[in-house]
Amino acid sequence: MKYPKLKVGETPNTHVMESPITEADILQTAQQLGMYRLSKGRALTERRLVFSHLETLLQFHDYEVFALLLLDIEHRVIGFRELYRGTLESASVHPREVVKIALEHNAAAVILVHNNPSSYPEPSQTDRTLTTPLKNALNMVGTRILDHVIVGYKGCVSLAERGHL
Repeated sequence: MKYPKLKVGETPNTHVMESPITEADILQTAQQLGMYRLSKGRALTERRLVFSHLETLLQFHDYEVFALLLLDIEHRVIGFRELYRGTLESASVHPREVVKIALEHNAAAVILVHNNPSSYPEPSQTDRTLTTPLKNALNMVGTRILDHVIVGYKGCVSLAERGHL
């Protein structure tokens, strides 16, 4: 790439060209990278890396998304499935649908994940209440919930780390 020659007294800013790449392009590329990092067969060994990948996928949505990170017996990724999209404040989650997806993928374990598009990722009473029937339903079919992660603008919070599993 050739850069224009500057004249005496000119600053480089006078020659800045408008980029054809938009913010939406950058977000889409980041989400593709996040999905690649959670691609089938990858082992999830560090919680902070899982958080980083989930943040890349979910933190910039302006609506709530509830998803499952499906894992095999050795905690390798089987897949990542968005189950519900909601409003700014909520997404409706049904235990039977979560169990159905886990069984379809033969998941030995799952990580529940949802974003909190309007604030920090602090777990609400609703988040803690939702986790219990999902845990019970999945346990009945032999699938463990390893965590319920809430993604926000300022990082992730693990319900397992907070003692709510």
